[in-house]
Amino acid sequence: MATMRTGPELIRATKQYASDQPARSWWAILSTSVLLLAFLAGTLWNFHPAGKLFCSVLTGLLILRLFVIYHDQQHHSILPNSRLAELLMRAFGIYALSPSSIWRSSHNYHHKHNSRLRGSHIGSFPIMTREHYLKAPRSTRLKYRFMRHPLTILFGYIFMFLHGMCVYPFYNNRKAHLDCLVAFIVHVGLGTALVTFVGWDGLLYTQTIPHAIACAIGSYLFYAQHNFPGVILADKAGWTYEKAALESSSFLKTNRLMAWFTANIGYHHVHHLNAKIPFYRLPEAMERMPELQHPKTTSLSPWDIYQCLRLKVWDAQAQQLVSLGATERKREQCKKGDPAEPSLLAN
Repeated sequence: MATMRTGPELIRATKQYASDQPARSWWAILSTSVLLLAFLAGTLWNFHPAGKLFCSVLTGLLILRLFVIYHDQQHHSILPNSRLAELLMRAFGIYALSPSSIWRSSHNYHHKHNSRLRGSHIGSFPIMTREHYLKAPRSTRLKYRFMRHPLTILFGYIFMFLHGMCVYPFYNNRKAHLDCLVAFIVHVGLGTALVTFVGWDGLLYTQTIPHAIACAIGSYLFYAQHNFPGVILADKAGWTYEKAALESSSFLKTNRLMAWFTANIGYHHVHHLNAKIPFYRLPEAMERMPELQHPKTTSLSPWDIYQCLRLKVWDAQAQQLVSLGATERKREQCKKGDPAEPSLLAN
C-alpha cells in the first residue's frame, strides 16, 4: 500500500496538474462569452416574458461560470502570459462587480489565511469564537449576525458585490481601487441605458435577475466552501497550508450541469491545495491523487444548505462551528450562574 503524502511533498505532487493548456483555456473563455452574449440578446428580444425569463436565468448562470474562469485567470492558473486575456478578464471583472484590484488582493489574502481565526474576514466571511461573540457589545454581535445572515447571502448582489466589492473598497482607498468606482458607474450606466432605451423590463431581465442569480450563488459558494459541518479552524498554533486546504475547504458535490456552470469550483479542497491548477484539471487531480479522494463534502441540496447556513460561531472547546441558538443557550446558562463557563458573560 502506497504511503499517503503530506505537507510539502503533497503540494509538490500537485504541480504536475498546475499547467495551463492555452487552447482549452481560450475555448472556455470564448465559448462561455459567446453563450453569455447570445442569452443577453435573448433577454432583449421582443417575445414572450417566459422566454425572456429563461434567457435571464441562463445569463445569470453563465455570468457565474465566467466569473469562476475569471477567478482562475486572476490566480494566473490559466493564460498567465496573455495580455489579451488579462484585458478581457479585467473588463469582465468590472461588468461582474468584482474589479481586479479588490478581488485579486482580497482573494490572495484569503488563500494565505484560509481557516485562521484571526484575519479570516478578509476575502471571506468573518468568524468569531463563541467566547468572543458572547463578550462582544450588542452592536458588534448584530453586525456579525448581519454579515453571516442567509438574506445577506441571498441578496449578495447588493451587499457582497455592489457594496462589498465596489463602494466600500473605493471609499476606503480611492487610489488603489479606482476600478471599483468604474465598476459601480458602469453598472449604474448600463441600468440607466436599459431603462431609457428598452424599458423597465430590460432592466429586470437583462441586468437585475442575471446579476441577482450569479451573485446569490457566488456568495453562497464563498460561504459553503469554508463554513460547513466538520470544518476545522485554527489560529497560529497547528495551522498549515495543506491542512487548511484539506480540512477547512469543502468538496461541493453537484451534477455535471452545475459543475459546468460553476467551472468545477466545487473541487475547492484541491483548488486551495494548489491554486495554479486550472479549473478543468481539478477533477483529474482529485481522481489521480488518493490523498484528495476523501474530502469533507457538502452539496446544494436544501438540507445541506440549511446545515451550512445555521453555523455561525466557532466553539473552541468542541472544535466545531455551532449555531447561534446553541450559543445563546450557553449565554443563558452563564447568566444563571453556571460555574462551567463563567468567563463567557458579556460585559
